[in-house]
Amino acid sequence: MRSKPSPANSTSPSSTAVTSQAGTDTPSGPTLMTGPNVGAALKAIRLYRGLSLDQLAETTRVRGAYLAAIENFRLDQLPSRPFTVGYVRAYAQALGLDGEAAVERFRADDPLLNEGLAAPIGVDNSDRRIGAIVVAAIILVAGIVAWNIAQRTAMEDAPPPPSAPARAIAAATPVVTKGFVELGAPLPAPVESTAPAPYETPGLAKAMSDANSPEASEPPADPVVPQMNPRFEAKGPILGATAAESRVIVQARKSASLIVRGPDGATYFARQLAVGQAYRVPNVKGLTLEAFDAGALQIFVADESRGAVPVGKSSVAQLAPSP
Repeated sequence: MRSKPSPANSTSPSSTAVTSQAGTDTPSGPTLMTGPNVGAALKAIRLYRGLSLDQLAETTRVRGAYLAAIENFRLDQLPSRPFTVGYVRAYAQALGLDGEAAVERFRADDPLLNEGLAAPIGVDNSDRRIGAIVVAAIILVAGIVAWNIAQRTAMEDAPPPPSAPARAIAAATPVVTKGFVELGAPLPAPVESTAPAPYETPGLAKAMSDANSPEASEPPADPVVPQMNPRFEAKGPILGATAAESRVIVQARKSASLIVRGPDGATYFARQLAVGQAYRVPNVKGLTLEAFDAGALQIFVADESRGAVPVGKSSVAQLAPSP
């Protein structure tokens, strides 16, 4: 006896179980509602996906210490609440979750009880050198104060300056009597105002004290003056006028000065003549010759000697009268 075929739309028990299993949408792995708080849920999801805190810190740009505090729900290690809310949202979004849902879970786990905002927690940016500078300044001021106190103490402990004896004070103090004033003895001049010792040339005192020494026995020799020539002999250059203009010549027997002045006092010639040099006096009326050394100058008229030029001013007309 054959059995009846089953209808085409009939379903077997095994196919019904497979269909019901395939059509059911059950979540795989932990979710934001896993664990006692949102931190535990985020940690479970991170571990399930095999991620490390360093990877999430690099993705979210949030310090790893803050992410670890969120996972452990250590809110005292986190900055103020607005920053913490932002960190939770960034953590959830880095895991591919809904950031707002994570924030709602955080607010449900830690409701706001109108508490004051906590101070931001971050890196201490204060300059540590300020403290060292303050300490150094305090030490410097303390050292200056201690030095001043020590100096003042030393001055107070120093013995008083010695005073002059009473006898010296009485001798130096003038006694004023009625009708006249008695002065004390004059004090010696201070050392600074005394005249310095005279300078003595080495060997000079010995030479002057020794009468037998050559320096003391021999008087200084006068320069040798040649005898007067009766006629003029040229022994050097002849200055002044030419031979056709004048016949009066003054020649130096030794080095001597000669000044020739005109009738109005104008200087015609002024020079130190060497031995043998001569000066031809121009033929001008009223000329005067001035000599300073006796016998040093000899005057010639028409090459004939007229003797020595006297010391002082002399008229040419008197020394060499016209024939």
